[in-house]
Amino acid sequence: MSGKFEPKVPVNLDPPKDDPISPEELARADGSEGQKAYVAIKGKVYDVSGNKAYREGGSYHVFAGKDASRALGKTSTKPEDVSPDWQDLDDKEKQTLDDWITFFSKRYNVVGILQGATNMA
Repeated sequence: MSGKFEPKVPVNLDPPKDDPISPEELARADGSEGQKAYVAIKGKVYDVSGNKAYREGGSYHVFAGKDASRALGKTSTKPEDVSPDWQDLDDKEKQTLDDWITFFSKRYNVVGILQGATNMA
């Protein structure tokens, strides 16, 4: 089912970048006070700045500036679930996480790879 995660409006994306992004740079890109908004998933950093849900006050702002792999796999917006650790998720949650990666990769530019990420497998 290739169209399952297709955006309603086609998105022209730049080629994915593999520039190193430091944890500090990611943390600064939290969507507050006009900052860019980045979300990392399994160490890949996506620029979600164009989506106001990731901005201050938005429903997904909890993910901005962080690796949200665990929370996405658990379909959780609880701050305590926002963590890069996903390896111990159950199979259903791992599939959900992979679905989110597909979803993000069709909508948002990959701007780099999180330096020191140990959760990319």
